[in-house]
Amino acid sequence: MEEPILTVVIPCFNEEEVLPETLVQLKSLLHEMIANKNISPDSRLLFVDDGSKDSTWEMIYKESIEGELVRGLKLARNVGHQNALLAGLFSAKKLSDCVISIDADLQDDIQVIHEFVEKFKNGYDIVYGVRGSRDSDSFFKRTTAEGFYKIMKKMGVDLVYNHADFRLMSKRAIEELERYQESNMFLRGIVPLIGFKTTSVYYDRKERMAGDTKYPLKKMIAFALDGITSFSVTPIRFVLLVGCISFLGSLIFGSYFLSLKFYGHTETGWTSLITSIWLIGGLQLIGLGLVGEYIGKIYKETKRRPKYNVDVDLVNLGIPNTYEDIQPPFNSIKKKAGSIRNEEYRVDERIQNSETR
Repeated sequence: MEEPILTVVIPCFNEEEVLPETLVQLKSLLHEMIANKNISPDSRLLFVDDGSKDSTWEMIYKESIEGELVRGLKLARNVGHQNALLAGLFSAKKLSDCVISIDADLQDDIQVIHEFVEKFKNGYDIVYGVRGSRDSDSFFKRTTAEGFYKIMKKMGVDLVYNHADFRLMSKRAIEELERYQESNMFLRGIVPLIGFKTTSVYYDRKERMAGDTKYPLKKMIAFALDGITSFSVTPIRFVLLVGCISFLGSLIFGSYFLSLKFYGHTETGWTSLITSIWLIGGLQLIGLGLVGEYIGKIYKETKRRPKYNVDVDLVNLGIPNTYEDIQPPFNSIKKKAGSIRNEEYRVDERIQNSETR
């Protein structure tokens, strides 16, 4: 098999602290793989700027114009990690035989990329990077992460255990992924649905080199909730089950208190009344909130809005010499508009003079 053209997609959001070291390590790896003829000399690094507010894009752009190995894709605004990753995958597939996605912090071991490519050459369309253990995580993060995978499995969602977004996908696998048109793209659940030949490579995760994590507790909870509601209706069925149990319980307690009334043992019970009201009210609010989450997803799907908008594409549009080259030529547009207006004025003046004569 000929050396495949590899593109490594790296989503970035405010990564100016870690990006210099990331560039050095990934460029060194690709140079080594090209020299050993593991991959084609046309292989590239594609950094996707997800609406960063720091100097992330300036660093990516500088690397893009100084060499052939790095390319950049700037999104018009922040659209989230999953959509930024999709933007990179869909842009890279046009010029690649296979694409590897990895986070900019390089906590995933880049040396296993060698194994990824070997698996691809052996006929695998999707290669998952799977953590061998979670010993480096805190107790809370390890417990919640493992609990999430177990819950998803109980709900019938086919996830690769301890796999995030470090994976290789062939060109045809990405083309199949592009056919999935839903707005809520939970890639860890969608990629296994593609169904092509897959395998896994195990590695140990490292500590973040610099900067802060882009997935604090709030985003982790939102990500988990999005994954659950995107792939399973089990939560709604659970609410239905709780409602049925509460209804049966109310019938039993109603029969019990009715019997007490016949025997003359009834007493006014403030505590039991308030407790029952709060319990039923809480269950109703939880049920409404959960149903609302699904309705909200339906609302987003019906709009069919694009997942991202590209501001600057240095992958398919070539590399300009200066930053100003990619800006809209407003001055030339104004000059052209001014000349058009002057010509219209001269035409109107000639018409008026002919009518006077």
